[in-house]
Amino acid sequence: MLISSLLASDFASAAVLISFGAVLGKTSPMQLLVMALVEVVIQQINEWIGVHYLHANDIGESMYVHVFGAYFGIAVVRMLYTDKFYEAKHKYEVSSYSSDLYAAIGSVFLWMYWPSFNSAASHGDAQIRAVINTYFSLAACTVATFGLSMLLIHDKKFEMIHIQNSALAGGVAIGTVADMMVLPYGAMTVGAVAATISVVGYACVTPLLEKSAKIYDTCGVHNLHGMPGVLAGLAGAAATAIATFDRYGYTLYTMFPARVPVGNSTEFFALQAVLPDLEPGLGRSAGVQAGYQLAALALTLVMALVSGTITGLIMNCSMFEPVTDKPEHMFNDRNFWEVPADFEFLVEEQEIELEEHQRDQQGLILQQDDEA
Repeated sequence: MLISSLLASDFASAAVLISFGAVLGKTSPMQLLVMALVEVVIQQINEWIGVHYLHANDIGESMYVHVFGAYFGIAVVRMLYTDKFYEAKHKYEVSSYSSDLYAAIGSVFLWMYWPSFNSAASHGDAQIRAVINTYFSLAACTVATFGLSMLLIHDKKFEMIHIQNSALAGGVAIGTVADMMVLPYGAMTVGAVAATISVVGYACVTPLLEKSAKIYDTCGVHNLHGMPGVLAGLAGAAATAIATFDRYGYTLYTMFPARVPVGNSTEFFALQAVLPDLEPGLGRSAGVQAGYQLAALALTLVMALVSGTITGLIMNCSMFEPVTDKPEHMFNDRNFWEVPADFEFLVEEQEIELEEHQRDQQGLILQQDDEA
């Protein structure tokens, strides 16, 4: 088995895990199995079209994995929506200090290994660029996340969900251009913008989607993978549009094979004298290649939303044991797992903490109204 096949499997599984984040707590194991089996097939078809037909570059799979996984999951969770979501969310979807701490440790590991994820499929100097650009983007994203988190929280404190998730958005947003010559300031700009849209997403967009579109995104994949992935696709089109021979040299044609002149042309034979292994290309200009980058992004969005909608409808079938009409079965491990003896105590403790937090929030709102 080739290492490329293992990488493709790794990327495909990542798309499924991202989609799971949107529906987590609102599905049965059987539903998740159906979702995974369908998504892997559609995701691979979408990537094949983007790579072999549109010839769009996406070295870190920000479009083919992150955008597809996020919007596939969002479409599924919208189809699974029932009025019971609201009841279950406010009663059972609670966190704890220990779970937040462990999740933060997981975020640290993701942060450390994200450069290897974005650079795994590249080679030579491009691989080194991918590591460096991803690092710069993540670093800028982390700094911006801490600052924005404090600005957007009423009592000027850090919000753990921002630190756990938004600090990683830079790795997603730089993925498409990771191996391109965007320079350190370009990578850091992408990271800072990714942090902004991710933190604002958690603070403002998620509540809006829940209220107006009935989309209950459990883990906020739209904010970590969806919007930053779209940013990556747009950044990829912009970086491709300004890719010139003066900037890349002969590596321009290994980075963008579709820009190699067509076979039997004078330009192709001149290049082949310098690069003997060069294969004929499509002779695209920088602008045309940028257009195909945008086309790959648009195709991914359409494929994810349409296939996710259909998959969500299939998952609603009674044979797959849906739990969306039973709020006591959502966000609750006891229905599908053997749980330890102290599970009930921990759940009750978390419910008490949630009620206290809700009372504090209501008191804060009343206090602000009185001051106004």
